[in-house]
Amino acid sequence: MSKRVVVTGVGLVTPLGTGVEKTWSALCAGKSGIGPITKFDASDIGVNIAAEVKDFEMEEHMDKKVGKHLDLFVQYAVAAAGEALKDADFKITDDNASRVGSIMGCGLGGLGTIEKYHKVALEKGARRITPFFIPMVIPNMGAGQVSIIYGTKGPNLSVTTACAAGTHAVGEAFRSIVHGDCDVALTGGSESVICQLAVGGFHSMKALSTRNDEPQKASRPFDRDRDGFIISEGAGVLVLESLEHALARGAKIYAEVAGYGLSGDGYHMAAPPEDGDGAVRCMKMALADAGMQPEDIDYVNAHGTSTPLNDIVETRAIKRVYGEHAAKLAISSTKSMTGHMLGGAGGIESVFTALAIHHQTAPPTINLDNPGPECDLDYVPHKARQMKIRAAMSNSFGFGGTNAVLIMKKYEA
Repeated sequence: MSKRVVVTGVGLVTPLGTGVEKTWSALCAGKSGIGPITKFDASDIGVNIAAEVKDFEMEEHMDKKVGKHLDLFVQYAVAAAGEALKDADFKITDDNASRVGSIMGCGLGGLGTIEKYHKVALEKGARRITPFFIPMVIPNMGAGQVSIIYGTKGPNLSVTTACAAGTHAVGEAFRSIVHGDCDVALTGGSESVICQLAVGGFHSMKALSTRNDEPQKASRPFDRDRDGFIISEGAGVLVLESLEHALARGAKIYAEVAGYGLSGDGYHMAAPPEDGDGAVRCMKMALADAGMQPEDIDYVNAHGTSTPLNDIVETRAIKRVYGEHAAKLAISSTKSMTGHMLGGAGGIESVFTALAIHHQTAPPTINLDNPGPECDLDYVPHKARQMKIRAAMSNSFGFGGTNAVLIMKKYEA
């Protein structure tokens, strides 16, 4: 019989607040974490809004001497992992370390640090580049430093699949436990690239919203007036355990991870196929992996980026997978409040999915004032909804045509 896997701890660092309680309460209240960019002067780019983490104090989460040599995306990962471990009331020891994994997702790594030291090299010479530069910027340091700082010695894996990375990481951690590679995994995603290169690069692709005068209304998934996504930063980490391991130590259980799907579009580097074929196959794969029918799902945490093409294509894909049941689903895009955390998005949205099941509450999609053409499903507009959630799906789709879908369900003995 296949091993069952459960969520026993969660940790968050988001633009809505550092800590699960802050973020979840703000999310359910429909608050936005989006505002003017303060990390650099963005006045000449055309986009000067983002979803920045505002209350993070590195020294509260790690030794200052260690933290100062870590890129911010790594600091966020370490902080969220520490919170998740504390929430799970799980201690890593010499006896269990080899059975604990660190599996994290990241999209762009230390891009801000690359930008900083490129300038140093140009202005002061290459010999002024810090010896910590390479370890700061490589994308696997989220997983690596979580392992080093907390002492995990099981699978140490970093997934870099653009905006699907966090969800792929959680899915791979789920599989690692099912396959017996570890009993426990710290898993999720992190990202911090609110810098000139990233904002300028995405803006040149016409991917970002330019609603600079109304930042809190700029992320509006499925709305007629959506005009692009809002770049975000932060981390979301879960503690996954085999059910046997969790029960043996009397752990609290938020939800059970039931299924995982992954697919490729084989179509375009940035745009999804208009019929959503890759997303359709990915959702169907997750359902099959979970042994579920579409009618078993009550809530979907959508990829929902607030870009003109994504929201229509994702809606089409959901309709193709769910058929008549699509109209009965509660669907929300939490990116309407958090912005789009790129490689970290699947991490925080996996946490949101587990919390939605735990609290039996679907977070809202804010700013959905006038649904766009073809966006005609129930996107839980404006206000969170208390409802029965037996099982939930979380979608993530990334550049390169990479897709990842997770299914969680309410734990039953």
